[in-house]
Amino acid sequence: MIRFIEPALYSAGIALYAGGVRIAALSNPKAKLMSEGHERIFSVLKDNISPSERYIWFHAASLGEFEQGRPLMERLRVIHPELKIILTFFSPSGYEVRKNYEGADVICYLPFDTPGNVRKFLDIVNPEVAVFIKYEIWRNYLHELTRRKIPTYLVSAIFRPNQIFFKPLGKQYRKWLHLFDKIFVQDERSRRLLSGIGYEKAVISGDTRFDRVLEISEAKKEIPELRNFTEGAQMVMMAGSSWEKDEEIYIPWINKHPEVKLVIAPHEFDEERLQKLRNRFIHGAVLFSEARSNADCLRDSQVLIIDCFGLLSSAYTYCDVAYIGGAFGAGLHNINEAAVYGVPVVFGPKFDKFLEAVELTELGGATSIASREEFEAFANKMLNNPGERKKAGEIACNYIRRKAGASEIILNDILQKIRKLH
Repeated sequence: MIRFIEPALYSAGIALYAGGVRIAALSNPKAKLMSEGHERIFSVLKDNISPSERYIWFHAASLGEFEQGRPLMERLRVIHPELKIILTFFSPSGYEVRKNYEGADVICYLPFDTPGNVRKFLDIVNPEVAVFIKYEIWRNYLHELTRRKIPTYLVSAIFRPNQIFFKPLGKQYRKWLHLFDKIFVQDERSRRLLSGIGYEKAVISGDTRFDRVLEISEAKKEIPELRNFTEGAQMVMMAGSSWEKDEEIYIPWINKHPEVKLVIAPHEFDEERLQKLRNRFIHGAVLFSEARSNADCLRDSQVLIIDCFGLLSSAYTYCDVAYIGGAFGAGLHNINEAAVYGVPVVFGPKFDKFLEAVELTELGGATSIASREEFEAFANKMLNNPGERKKAGEIACNYIRRKAGASEIILNDILQKIRKLH
C-alpha cells in the first residue's frame, strides 16, 4: 500500500505548488511571468509541434543548466539537422532570457509534474529521447517516459553525500534515479555514490559547461566601449553577476584605488538598483548604455556598469582579475566564463557545491575570501604582483582546457541510441 501513497502525495504536493504560483502571481512579478507562461504551454505546443517530425527534448531548470545543455543542442543540430529540438525551462529567469533562442525549434515552460500534465505533454511532443540537465529529476515525467520506453538521460549531474538519495529515508527518491537509462556525471565521487545505491549505469563525462565556455571564447565579441574604457589601466577588475553582499566586500577597496578600473555586471539591474550602485563610487561610474551613445563619458569614470544582457561572457577578456558574485548568498555564479580567458578568479565562501571552484582553488587559479579584509589582501597581491597574477590566470585557463570534451562523450551515446531507434 505504501507504494501507492508516495506517488499520490508527491503529485498532490506538485498541484499545491502550482496553486501557490497562481496566488503569488497576484503580487510577485516572477510568479506572474511563470503563471502566464504555464497558461500558454499547451497552445504553444499544439501550434508548433508536428506529428510528422522527430523531436529530441531537452529540459533545463534555468540559465545555468541551459548553458550546460547548449553545446549538446547545437552539436546535435549540426550533425542531425533533420531532428527537431524542444527546450523546456522550469524557471522564469531561464525562460524569459532564452525564449527566443534559435538553437531550439520549440521553447516553453515545463508543465508542472502532475500525471495529467505529463501524459498530455508527452502525447503532443512524443520525443525520441529526453535529456534532463544536472538536477532536474521529476518523478512523474520519469515514470511515464519509462512506461513509454523513451530513452531518458541525466547529463552534467553531480551528487553529494548529503542529498536525499543517499540518506536512510531516501529509498523512494533513489528509485527515481534508476529510471534514467544513463546518468552522465561530472566526477568520480558522484559515480561512486550512485554505485553505492545500486545504480551502475553512470558514466563520468565531466561538465559540458567547459565545452560551452571554450566555444564562447573562440567566438568572443569585440566590445569597443570596454576596450576604450580599460585601455591604459594599471589593473582591470571585472565583477560578474554581482550582488549587494558582494559589493560590500570589494567597493571599499576600489574606492581606495583610483588607478584600478572596475567593470560590473550586476545580477539584476533595475533603475533603482543601478542608481544606488552608482552612488557608491567616489571616482565616478557610468552605465554601458550611456557609453554607447557618448564615449566621452568614459574618460572621467573609474567604473563601468553593464546594464544589458549578452556581454558578460565576452567582457571577461578585457579584465585582469574577476570577482564572481553569489558566494556570499545563495551560491556562486559561473567562474568558467572568466577562467577560460586566463583570468584569476576570486569569490565568497559558499562554493563547496561547485566542483570547478573547489578544484581551481586547490590548484591556485581561484581564491575564496570570507571577509572584506581577505579580499583586500587578495586584491593588493594581484595589483602589486603582475607575475603572480599571470601565473594564476594560466592555471585557470589550462584547467578549463583540460576539462573539455564532455559534450562529445554524451552526444555519442545519445546518437547511438537515436540510430538504434531507426
